[in-house]
Amino acid sequence: MGSAPPPPAAEAPATDPLAGQAVDFVRQFHRERPGGGDPAPRVRQVLAEIERTGTYEHTAEELAFGARLAWRNAARCIGRLYWRSLVVRDRRGVDSPDELAAECFDHLRAATNGGRIRPVITVFAPDRPGRPGPRIVNQQLVRYAGHTTPEGALVGDPAGAGLTALARESGWKGGEERFEVLPLMVRRRPEEEPHWFEVPEDAVLEVELSHPEHAWFAELGLRWYAVPAISDMTLEIGGIRYPAAPFNGWYMGTEIGARNLADADRYHQLPEVARRLGLDTSSERTLWRDRALVELNVAVLHSFQEAGVTIADHHTESERFLRHIAQEERLGRPTPADWSWIVPPVSGGLTPVYHRYYDPVDPDLRPAFLPRVPDAPS
Repeated sequence: MGSAPPPPAAEAPATDPLAGQAVDFVRQFHRERPGGGDPAPRVRQVLAEIERTGTYEHTAEELAFGARLAWRNAARCIGRLYWRSLVVRDRRGVDSPDELAAECFDHLRAATNGGRIRPVITVFAPDRPGRPGPRIVNQQLVRYAGHTTPEGALVGDPAGAGLTALARESGWKGGEERFEVLPLMVRRRPEEEPHWFEVPEDAVLEVELSHPEHAWFAELGLRWYAVPAISDMTLEIGGIRYPAAPFNGWYMGTEIGARNLADADRYHQLPEVARRLGLDTSSERTLWRDRALVELNVAVLHSFQEAGVTIADHHTESERFLRHIAQEERLGRPTPADWSWIVPPVSGGLTPVYHRYYDPVDPDLRPAFLPRVPDAPS
């Protein structure tokens, strides 16, 4: 007797890792979208494209769906309640460094939205067989420079020191001011030298910090930018990797007031705030750090509100996250969460996210934002 004919492509087991991931994603796309229909025709199309070219191309709808799911799956993000609202800018056809930089600046303008911050992602070309996509060197589209003076003093943000050095090696002349926006540095291909571009002033909204009760706080000269656009992670959807896909939500106040401005290896402002408050810093038992930290966070929230710029406090955002979990539970979906990132760095025990366990983080959950794998030397 002859053997039975092979099953149709839509039912055949996908032994190629890319094919397997692609099939899983296409089926999820059709399953979750209203009126998604039968995924079989699209599965056959994708498998045939992979067999022919070694890769496949997402439709615009698949790309938008996948980017939003990557946010929904982001275990370290407390702000996932609004994952469906992510604005997806499909810029996969952009190739030159000049165009890529211009699109990043347009991303910032669209996200800033006059202070009413919008969650936005801009997706550039993916890695393809023999043709890797572009890279953005910066950790965020906006970040402050850090510079060590000849006397050994650090001016600016220590977290920006590495990129400041690279930018200056590439010909940039800045990096010596306390709050100086770094240039955007992009690579058209991983093996190419980076191109740098000054970030236009109209693409960066900054908030000068003051305190509702202490006039002296404005004398500290502190400020921060409005849009936290992450740009050094890889977006993976259905096995396709997009190494340049900057994305943003809006700030939670503690990110600025309890980390960026407070950490000893960042702007390290707690000792000066404590001094201005007249606190006793001779012993840790006076809790001077805690008291200074609260006032620094009060200043951040107050200043953003006065400037009309979207920002969330950690108590409200914690409540929103539990609403997100409840919504996902009603839909029969788990909500993976990294407790150490979800619990805020100020008054964690006073927030409802502290007193519970979360679904375990699945490192294989996709779509996802992944730490970028360093490119192999050419």
